[in-house]
Amino acid sequence: MAKCWLAIVMAMMLAGASAPSVEPTTGTATLLRPTAVFDGIDGKMHVGWQVLVRGDRIVAVGPNLTVPAGAHIIDLAGDTLMPGMIEGHGHLFLHPYDEASWDDQVLHEPLALRTARAVANARATLRAGFTSERDLGTEGAGYADVGLKAAIDQGIVEGPRLSVATRAIVALGAYGPKGFEPGVAIPQGAEEVSGAEQTVAAVRRQIAAGADWVKLYADYRWRAGEDSRATLSLDEIRAAVGAAHDAGRPVAVHASTVEGMRRAIEAGVDTIEHGYGGTPAIFASMAAKKIALCPTLAASDASARYRGWTGAEPTPAAVKASRDSLRLALAAGVPICMGGDAGVFAHGTNAREMQLMAAAGMTPAQVLLAATSGNARWMRVGDRLGAVKPGLLADLVAVAGDPTVNISAVRAVRLVMKGGAVVGM
Repeated sequence: MAKCWLAIVMAMMLAGASAPSVEPTTGTATLLRPTAVFDGIDGKMHVGWQVLVRGDRIVAVGPNLTVPAGAHIIDLAGDTLMPGMIEGHGHLFLHPYDEASWDDQVLHEPLALRTARAVANARATLRAGFTSERDLGTEGAGYADVGLKAAIDQGIVEGPRLSVATRAIVALGAYGPKGFEPGVAIPQGAEEVSGAEQTVAAVRRQIAAGADWVKLYADYRWRAGEDSRATLSLDEIRAAVGAAHDAGRPVAVHASTVEGMRRAIEAGVDTIEHGYGGTPAIFASMAAKKIALCPTLAASDASARYRGWTGAEPTPAAVKASRDSLRLALAAGVPICMGGDAGVFAHGTNAREMQLMAAAGMTPAQVLLAATSGNARWMRVGDRLGAVKPGLLADLVAVAGDPTVNISAVRAVRLVMKGGAVVGM
């Protein structure tokens, strides 16, 4: 990135408007001149397009735009300009399990340490071109994600726009940490419930504390070494969904078993996370209800590598299952979310999921749409984010080369703009 223009614009609030249907906002205009624009709408590259920003908004998109008097011009020759990417499944309060086990993070790391690390993780995520993130649970850090979101929104710290799920909700006895003296109360990585009444109370408690999403675990391992089994009952999930939807909050469900997924689908959840055990019939049901799948390929890939897998054949069963489930979901027409379970692996390397999605059979354009307008749609922010379109917030990323040809180009971030402001790189 050229230092000469970065020093000028990094502290300015930039945005734009020149389409007749968009009311211009105040502020200095900025004209971005990339080689091409991927607008996040039709999956195509638009060579020669430019983008005009004023204030925090995009105000015009297209070829040969008129340059307003006094406008700053940012030359992005050789680069593709695209919507800011959206991480659909992250945990900013976790860090890679080869650095510290999940149990140790939940039980032994002080909340202040975890929060300080989450601040650094948020910064790394934004600078990697992910201008928004759905954080699906603090994993034992309580409601600290609500405070982190506020700090970002107030400009105290640097990070993506957050949608948070706070503590997440699990069936009594089904989560962790485990392995301690029976009867001794051990801090848990999520809020435990038993019965529909307790589940509804937990949903309402978390929403009152600041949850934008409700996160449920429909299945999990009751003991270490066991296979996952359904945990929350259909009545419990249905009660949670009803309470969340009444409050205008969508519901994400961790589910990897056929029965856990079946209950989640029947209860009318909004997204299913992982879905590794999904069958053609299960995915057909998801497609019929337009429930999105977040396949989290990077989580299974990273976990296998922590156990010594080098990427060579034979592929570990869990990695193969994650890839196969994505292919089945695509074949069934399930909407696909881009979310890698960042935190299991390093924040700022979120594009790892996008590369794995392409390797599993999605076209680069399909992956890009999933990470932009697709995630904006499932996160209910498509009226503000996810596309390069007049009137939307100027969350934009420039990457070197053409990501519709080589998805790895999204790792070569040249410029990040959030709300019209260029992020220091």
